[in-house]
Amino acid sequence: MDDSEFMDMALELARQAATLGEVPVGAVIVQDGVVVGRGFNQPISRHDPTAHAEVMALRDAADRLGNYRLPACTLYVTLEPCVMCAGAIMHARIERVVFGARDPKTGAAGSVVDLFAEDRLNHHAAVVSGVRAEECGALLSGFFAARRGRTEVA
Repeated sequence: MDDSEFMDMALELARQAATLGEVPVGAVIVQDGVVVGRGFNQPISRHDPTAHAEVMALRDAADRLGNYRLPACTLYVTLEPCVMCAGAIMHARIERVVFGARDPKTGAAGSVVDLFAEDRLNHHAAVVSGVRAEECGALLSGFFAARRGRTEVA
């Protein structure tokens, strides 16, 4: 499988989040071509500000692998990670981050800040941006347009 196919899995999880009224962001963690963690946004339903898609996927992968360190793993997420998620990704020692849409308001992989490029931090994941960006962005735009009560053409 390639980056686009794994991002498709993350998009499916994002759609699941949307059906629950959550902001549609999904994430999967892959090790050696096998999905070892899955997550989607759940801060509203869980009453948990840390229940972002990336954190949920990290928790799932750590539980499945029996280790809080996740070296040699790639995290696929439909939206650029925020500062909190970037920190968690670094602490987990994720090797590579692949994201879809940029987040101009809270993105911590280059849009607002770039924590992954900060030399003073002790772990650096390789970052790939823009994978299925249009589809990821359209899912988010459509969700927020529906929330505002109007239809937006994608």
